[in-house]
Amino acid sequence: MSVAFVPDWLRGKAEVNQETIQRLLEENDQLIRCIVEYQNKGRANECVQYQHVLHRNLIYLATIADANPTSASKPME
Repeated sequence: MSVAFVPDWLRGKAEVNQETIQRLLEENDQLIRCIVEYQNKGRANECVQYQHVLHRNLIYLATIADANPTSASKPME
């Protein structure tokens, strides 16, 4: 199950750290690979559940990024 699926009673209480973000990024990589594999096999209908999880993860990461305006102002190294 995705790390972005958090019960309502825990929402807003989880610590967002680099490890959590890295786990989400790795999970997204696996989800994309799975989606592509299903689509290449002509089984697009079966990859919808993975697309939903990927979408939720991306929204979660975007929310974290929006809540942390200092990360956008840091120069890339």
